[in-house]
Amino acid sequence: MLPAVNSCDVIVLGLGGMGSAAAAHLAARGRKVLGLERFTAPHDRGSSHGHTRVIRQAYFEHPAYVPLLLRAYELWRALERESGRQLLLLPGGLMMGTAASEVVAGSLRSARQHGLPHDELDAREIRRRFPQFQISDDTVALFERAAGLVFCEPAVSAHLDWAARQGAELRFEEPALSWSPTSGGGVSVTTAQGTYTADQLVITPGPWAPELLGDLGVPFVVERQVLFWFQPPGGVGPFLPERFPIYIWEHPSGATPYGFPAVDGESGGVKIACYRKAVPEPCSPETVDRRIREDDVASMRAAMRGLLPQLDGPLLKAATCLYTLTPDLNFVIGPHPANPQVLVAAGFSGHGFKFCSVVGELLADLAIAGRTQHELGLFAPDRFRPPGAGVNAR
Repeated sequence: MLPAVNSCDVIVLGLGGMGSAAAAHLAARGRKVLGLERFTAPHDRGSSHGHTRVIRQAYFEHPAYVPLLLRAYELWRALERESGRQLLLLPGGLMMGTAASEVVAGSLRSARQHGLPHDELDAREIRRRFPQFQISDDTVALFERAAGLVFCEPAVSAHLDWAARQGAELRFEEPALSWSPTSGGGVSVTTAQGTYTADQLVITPGPWAPELLGDLGVPFVVERQVLFWFQPPGGVGPFLPERFPIYIWEHPSGATPYGFPAVDGESGGVKIACYRKAVPEPCSPETVDRRIREDDVASMRAAMRGLLPQLDGPLLKAATCLYTLTPDLNFVIGPHPANPQVLVAAGFSGHGFKFCSVVGELLADLAIAGRTQHELGLFAPDRFRPPGAGVNAR
């Protein structure tokens, strides 16, 4: 067990996508790091599993994300070289909807503001390039060649392996029970195995944010999501990466299906999901229904049949995943308002994994230098507090 006092420079709570990257970047810069994770890692109980995650640059959510994304791509490629693993696959990405939809209009805004290469496609051109899709005549799209996917479990493992090689001590199946600032300006963390102290604390809690960051003033909401893999009746050929991109389709009904090319071989199926459920299911990691229900499959098939009829085959597998949402669906990243020795990265609202590499870097920047070159104003942890409201230090 680590000594009870002044045991390390930085403790990282949570070693999923964000925490594994933070531990790696901190250890690579010479910090003595203790990482604590309640399960083994990578695991399937939070938000960093499911084999693949979308990555894209023409970000419809807000142009302020684009500089972070450009750096994230660089860091993912560097991690590939460092680890010897393939972490990215970039078959291109198709952002579809009506011209007024957020997915299309927002993607175009980011692409134009940042000078990102892209193609604007009308319905005829979408059908010509990607006949797998069944679309209405008013559907348009932005196609981005640089878009694709991140292999999420290998990415978490690569960051953890890098952290360990740089000297980080990583402890698994040791959940944090509580944390508090110390009188000397540091922080202590208590687990079932003991109490550890450090100069700084990085909290990357995933869906445990309401529990570990309850005093932050952010009304986090955790929602249940479901991921699906279907086997096309005609085989995966039309869905191979050389023929089929990642996509996000904002349907006038309000559903937003998204999906991936076939990357798991002839019998591995094709992954598809919806961004947010039509009827939200608030939950916690302890109360979430991890069963795959008939209504889950029925709603996904209904959306799929209207977009990708060639994919409507046997369901091979499905998995639950958790989104930790903020009211504005933007991230929470920065120093704890009442405890500046504590850094938080939470509330990634279902679109955060692609940023893991750069979030790890900027958390290391903040821990070591107290600042970062990345613009974080959109993600201020205190932005949901009424003007003049304080935050009580622990």
